[in-house]
Amino acid sequence: MMAILAPVGIASWGLKRKSLDRSGVIAGLVVGFILTISNLCFFASLFTFFVVGSKVTKYKADQKKKLEHNYKDGGQRNWVQVMCNGGIAAIFAVQYMFHVGCKEVIIDFSHQYSPSWLAMAVLGALACSCGDTFSSELGSVFSRNTEPRLITTFQKVPRGTNGGITAIGSFFSVLGGGIVGLAFYLTQIFLLSESFLNKGPPQWPILLVGILMGYIGSFIDSFLGATIQYSGYDRRRGCVVEHSGSDIDYISGMELLDNHSVNLLSSLISALITPKLAFEVWRLCT
Repeated sequence: MMAILAPVGIASWGLKRKSLDRSGVIAGLVVGFILTISNLCFFASLFTFFVVGSKVTKYKADQKKKLEHNYKDGGQRNWVQVMCNGGIAAIFAVQYMFHVGCKEVIIDFSHQYSPSWLAMAVLGALACSCGDTFSSELGSVFSRNTEPRLITTFQKVPRGTNGGITAIGSFFSVLGGGIVGLAFYLTQIFLLSESFLNKGPPQWPILLVGILMGYIGSFIDSFLGATIQYSGYDRRRGCVVEHSGSDIDYISGMELLDNHSVNLLSSLISALITPKLAFEVWRLCT
């Protein structure tokens, strides 16, 4: 019941607030159902990412419109954006259901390695997406007086360049990942009984994993954006674009992937490295 009602409610709210278009609603229902029915901690993380991500996307929209040639009014997400940000998490959630079933488990790599591995992969994918969203959407606004530096060369580049980073943007990536990790952790300790939690290691390192993957995931996304995603400055329109042309000055990258593909790939890489990172975090902290 929860897996049906919760995604429908969120999708309806997103459509009403113009955070999703109709195709985004359909994709959101699929992703939301999978994450909710597999583990309510996954749902809490996804819900938090969707709500706060929608808020930061719409924040200072007029300023962002001047920087992004393909900016969409209202920050509406279509099905491609939904799948590129939540699709990897949904894939690992399906694997989680096959290994564990539809329930919440303690993160314990010593006694429940596979469930812990898959749960942290889901968290890593969502923390990466949220961290990158916070970094790009808020970093471009709060660092408007600071020129970003390309992550590969540290040379100053125009604002809006793929792979451009700032100190304030890095801070917001940590904040974004931390919020997702906090939602996962609070849901975990709320749903599982104290006696059950006491049988395993402490769960607070979930917060640290979320924080780290918000930053690392944003770093991965920026590196991919600087190397395999094209950035050029359109002299006629005065903004950064993702394609070459006669009036466009080359900045960085190759015309290999677009922004959606980079988001998908960075989410996948983050999901794959998070379990190993989480294993080391628990080993060091407990």
